[in-house]
Amino acid sequence: METQGLRERKKRQTREEIANVATALFAELGFEKVTIAEVAAAAGVAKMTVTNHFPLKEDLVFDRAEHIVHGLPDAVAARPDGEPVLAAARRYHAQQLAAGDPTLGHRGVDFSRMVESSPALAARERQIHDQREQALAEVLVAQTRPAEELTARVAAAQIAGVYRVLYFTARRFLLDGLQGPEMAETLGACAQRAFTLLEVDLSGFDPRPRLRSTA
Repeated sequence: METQGLRERKKRQTREEIANVATALFAELGFEKVTIAEVAAAAGVAKMTVTNHFPLKEDLVFDRAEHIVHGLPDAVAARPDGEPVLAAARRYHAQQLAAGDPTLGHRGVDFSRMVESSPALAARERQIHDQREQALAEVLVAQTRPAEELTARVAAAQIAGVYRVLYFTARRFLLDGLQGPEMAETLGACAQRAFTLLEVDLSGFDPRPRLRSTA
């Protein structure tokens, strides 16, 4: 078990190191101009090692895509009994903002410029946001009666839409020069307003989490 744990940590470390090297190269030279072979050479690993960790070149940049896609749905799925879906989504965003989570879009000027300058990266970024909406919809549909599936999917689209808007709002603020505590405070105020706008629309939507086992 200890050996397996060490192996997993080493695997994660290698993955992070490759992603960091790749992102630095892409930011300096441009995403389209750097090859996988060049990333491997700079990271000191075989090309196959890079592709084993990152099947798509875009994944070298969005190495936290799984966190973006599943973070919100997982938080909603694990919300305490009695907590509304919107409240859970609102709480999760506030928690991640307080923790300095860069996947909210409010950190990394060079990263933001790199993504905006690459059609391939911009397309992958949009796909990640779409995947988060789908993942959230699956959580809500699983907690809703079949007759209300459409309502669940609309609710997921609205909540994921707020996250998407806040993400790109944060990027705009960032590229305009807003950073640090002022950025976090401004983005937090935007989040409060955005989620408040959904309160009326989602006030009647209250899917119940499946009963948790006490065994």
